[in-house]
Amino acid sequence: MNIEGRNQVVEAIKNGTTINKIMIDKNFITRKDDVISLARKNNLKIEFLPKKVLDAKSVTAHHQGYIAETVEFEYSSVAEILQAAKDKTPFVVLLDGIEDPHNFGAIIRTCECAGVDGIIIPKMRACQVNETVVRTSAGAIANMKIARVSNLKDAIDDLKKAGIWIYACEVGGKSIYEENLTGPIALVIGSEGNGMKQSLRSYCDGIVTLPLHGSVNSLNASVSAGIAIYEILRQRKEVK
Repeated sequence: MNIEGRNQVVEAIKNGTTINKIMIDKNFITRKDDVISLARKNNLKIEFLPKKVLDAKSVTAHHQGYIAETVEFEYSSVAEILQAAKDKTPFVVLLDGIEDPHNFGAIIRTCECAGVDGIIIPKMRACQVNETVVRTSAGAIANMKIARVSNLKDAIDDLKKAGIWIYACEVGGKSIYEENLTGPIALVIGSEGNGMKQSLRSYCDGIVTLPLHGSVNSLNASVSAGIAIYEILRQRKEVK
């Protein structure tokens, strides 16, 4: 998998991502360049290539002259996410069938900024980590634990055993602004088109809803996730 874009490559280097080599626009070789300096400091292989070669290798078409060739993304386990949260009030996000890589990347970025302990996604019928997700996350993915599971219900069972309350963010529930979300929380976000599967929704401890006052009856998945995540963060800060 390749990581594309200046900021994304810098974050990958700083966070110890295993990088086989970094491909850089050969026009940058004579200028003072922080990426080149950082790569050399970390003893990484650098190849200076014509821009047209980078264009051909690019998946996102937004490489900015920097492409890092890495090993495949290393997923975490649910146990590792819980371990990372053991000394604080856990905050986990589950994604039920998010298919758009831009939505997935944006949610990762929001989760990292909000201090979420980890994200859990299904292996099937959902977007996996790819070049577009990495770029859209703007480097945040390097700091975020993501677990990929065969069955979200089994993952929810593990979270419940750890004392975490599971809330679906869906229509038809209690206003998110009226629910107490200051304890150990796992927030489930449904897919872009169909929302959350009914079988999974009924498995949650509660449902929180974002009030809508316009004519459109739904929000983009990443927007909904962002609002809900920061409402939980707001409530937690108020009780401290």
